[in-house]
Amino acid sequence: MDIEGFRALRSDVGRDVLDAASNADVSESGLLATAAKLREAYPPELVSAALTQVRLRERARAKFGADAARMFFTPDGLEQSTRAAVAVHRARRFAAVPGPVLDLGCGIGADLLFRARAGIAGTGVERDPLTAEVARANLAAFGVAANVVVGDATRADPSGFGAVFADPARRTARGRVFDPRSYEPPLDTVLELAGRVPAACVKVAPGVPHDAVPDGAEAEWISVGGEVKEAALWLGGLAGGTARRATLLPSGATLTPDPALGEPVQRDFGRFLYEPDGAVIRAGLVAEVAALVGGGLADPRIAYVTSDEEHATPFAAAYAVEDVLPFSLKRLRAELRRRGAGALTLKKRGSAVDVDRLRRDLGFARRAPRGAPPVTVVLTRVGDAPVALIVAPLAPGPAGTS
Repeated sequence: MDIEGFRALRSDVGRDVLDAASNADVSESGLLATAAKLREAYPPELVSAALTQVRLRERARAKFGADAARMFFTPDGLEQSTRAAVAVHRARRFAAVPGPVLDLGCGIGADLLFRARAGIAGTGVERDPLTAEVARANLAAFGVAANVVVGDATRADPSGFGAVFADPARRTARGRVFDPRSYEPPLDTVLELAGRVPAACVKVAPGVPHDAVPDGAEAEWISVGGEVKEAALWLGGLAGGTARRATLLPSGATLTPDPALGEPVQRDFGRFLYEPDGAVIRAGLVAEVAALVGGGLADPRIAYVTSDEEHATPFAAAYAVEDVLPFSLKRLRAELRRRGAGALTLKKRGSAVDVDRLRRDLGFARRAPRGAPPVTVVLTRVGDAPVALIVAPLAPGPAGTS
């Protein structure tokens, strides 16, 4: 779809087609019939664009909830956009900085939109003209004021802005980019631009190496619903006085380093097992979780914390340890049969076991018998010795800040 085609979609006729497509069956089985019916009343190009947009909106619900029904997308723009929960979280931090925000590489405008909805003025710079047009449409859909200009982010002049937000591309035609020097533009270039204003935030890949974080910056890893989704570098007036932070959404619980802590102690498995959130692990804050629960690590290279104390914490999933077995397919199968196990959850960290194959070998590829108790098995190792722990999940802990 080109710009003219997208603009046609926003015309009166285009809105009629979008409304009709939104109320029709656009599933794989119903798409062809819906397209044929709509083409009886509307131009084929407009129908195709509308159906594509409706299907993108369906996919976007996972990121934007009910707002997705009012937004516009491109396939790449949706894939690379910031999800609503993260954009709202970042907007709250930007509210502490006076002056408008220059958004470099604004994409379809998700961060720009949620900052504007929070009353934060700004200008977005986007290299692709169609994507820039989509960003303008998203701002208009919610009646918020912000500017979007087509241009090269590396040539933007940040003078007069209170802060910069930058989202360098981390995908190429060959897939994801993990080396910050291969971002587009490269991270060093973005950091140089960001250094010209009092405060900045640069979105980076969750796998960003710790040694790529500049001195004085705060690196924040964010998980949403227990899955690591994003990372960002906060600079200047937006840095929070800590080098690393793990933030859990939607609760907003946040964990930062305790400089008084050393490495976690090494110990045998105790009565409880704690699985730190992925953002906690990426931020290098496993020792902080171990301190919160009075525990240590059975293996210093594997981020499973064990303790004899039960503590509710939002920063780790907690399990009661029922049994610890040297890993053996025969022994594990016998123990699960003894328990009359029903639904089987397999988790692993530091284990080379193929979980799908193990499930089949254990005889759990079929549906669990009604009434049979669910069982969770954690596969890990201590040193070179593979271990299987049979555990029972505990209720999650309350949100909090540390």
